[in-house]
Amino acid sequence: MPDPQMPSPAEPFDRDKSFIETDDGVIAAEVIGDGAPVVMLHPLALAARAWGSIADRLAQRFQVVTVDLRGHGESTWSGEPFSMTDLADDVTAVLDALELERAHLVGMSMGGSIAITFAGLQPHRVDHLLLADTTSWYGEDAVATWNERAEKALNVPREKQVPFQTERWFTEDFRETDPDEVRRVVDIFLATDSRAHAAASRAMGQMDSRELLNAVIAPTLVLAGEEDYATPPEMAQFIAEHVKDGRAVTLPGLRHLSLIQRPDLADVVAAHFEDQA
Repeated sequence: MPDPQMPSPAEPFDRDKSFIETDDGVIAAEVIGDGAPVVMLHPLALAARAWGSIADRLAQRFQVVTVDLRGHGESTWSGEPFSMTDLADDVTAVLDALELERAHLVGMSMGGSIAITFAGLQPHRVDHLLLADTTSWYGEDAVATWNERAEKALNVPREKQVPFQTERWFTEDFRETDPDEVRRVVDIFLATDSRAHAAASRAMGQMDSRELLNAVIAPTLVLAGEEDYATPPEMAQFIAEHVKDGRAVTLPGLRHLSLIQRPDLADVVAAHFEDQA
């Protein structure tokens, strides 16, 4: 049922695609809508189109820029290892190419970790920060855990990785009631380059952005699915407590891809960006 606050547009948005050259490859970005710019950074092993209808909802109020992260979607990659800082540098390249001095920033899962790094390194380029189902650090065992996941990304057929992913992404009820949306996201996962998936996994394991949090000055809202196994609400609370102006909200009945399962959360995102929360 369409949300009364943000009805579906009568006609499709114009979609402007840019391909931005960097030292490591080409980053693909798509721009829809008009208004204050909002840059959206997607989760690991997916792509910008995973955002689905929440991006369209936000584009009714904002100029939405969805980015394919390095090696994901239509973005290329040299094949060399990379870090969260490298991925944050790609965000800088997108903003510069689109002549955006500042933007609101949305990041979910890996995209949220990149957003934290970017906002910590370049605080004056972020107006508001919306993080979902993410963390600044995965803990003492992160390197070993994520190296193991990288090996699985490389060596296990992608279709056989799907059950592990979908159980973490979405609640059982959602998987049963909206299989088409689940399959849409799964298809993006299956199309993702396993080498890029592995490289990004290793970057996640090596990430420790905790010391950057106190440099984040943008008002920050951190959302976490109550049932998120990957980045539980305690991780969201840690972020909110260590940035200058942070607030954490736990979302009942959601797991790791909260903004995709609940695109009506666009109203929460918009309210935060418009300082109405």
